[in-house]
Amino acid sequence: MPHTSSARKHGGDQSDGSGSLQKSQRAKMGRVTEDGDRKSSNKRLKDVEISVPIVYGTISFWLGKKASEYNSHKWTVYIRGATNEDLGVVIKRAVFQLHPSFNNPTRVVESPPFELSESGWGEFEIAITLYFHSDVCDKQLDLYHHLKLYPEDESGPQTTKKPVVVESYDEIVFSEPSESFFTRVQNHPAVIVPRLPASFNLPPPGAIDNVNEKKRGDTKDHPLSQWFMNFSEADELLKLAAARQQVQAYIGKLRRQLSVIDGQPQQAKPTSGQ
Repeated sequence: MPHTSSARKHGGDQSDGSGSLQKSQRAKMGRVTEDGDRKSSNKRLKDVEISVPIVYGTISFWLGKKASEYNSHKWTVYIRGATNEDLGVVIKRAVFQLHPSFNNPTRVVESPPFELSESGWGEFEIAITLYFHSDVCDKQLDLYHHLKLYPEDESGPQTTKKPVVVESYDEIVFSEPSESFFTRVQNHPAVIVPRLPASFNLPPPGAIDNVNEKKRGDTKDHPLSQWFMNFSEADELLKLAAARQQVQAYIGKLRRQLSVIDGQPQQAKPTSGQ
């Protein structure tokens, strides 16, 4: 199962609504099992990590005059790329587990954008499970997000124009990626890939998509994009991730060099009498 390491906690407000940033984590995913390797016959890249920054959260709107006792807010829960790019290149499907009071509380979204909208009156925790493509990872990733309907400052009147926005930034890390996964995403703007040493011989990448062309799962022009929060520290976190990958690649290179040295017979030292 994947594990997470603690990271800094961010907090802040957004001018166009009541917004807050939640705790950021780094979810490290294990490699595909050996059975998966045999089935795909796909080599793994040792000492390599691929990072995928994501944002998940909710945006809720008060219904105003249309509000009733049991239907006061409309809200959307979602997973998006940190730069609003299509995550379908990595994520196969997302499962949202809603409160049991909802009809069909387990909602499965099979294609990007990975989101769903509902309406109700209460706040609760939403479990989000991400499943990845077969050449990415055979483990699922579980995330948890608390739906917030009411702004922190409840002294003022509610408004239908400014939603309550709560988002979390995470970085999913895939260790020892498959060659096919690496090749597929090495030119994708939503994915951070390391610069491989010259000794790595990978097949040439396929046709490079026009990064300016809107994809099915892009959220740049999403109806709610005006409310998406800007993560001022995201760029720095991405730079740190890239630097970490370079260091790990260098450590791997040194390990290989040491293994070669250890395998060579040591030259006998001359005696003092010679």
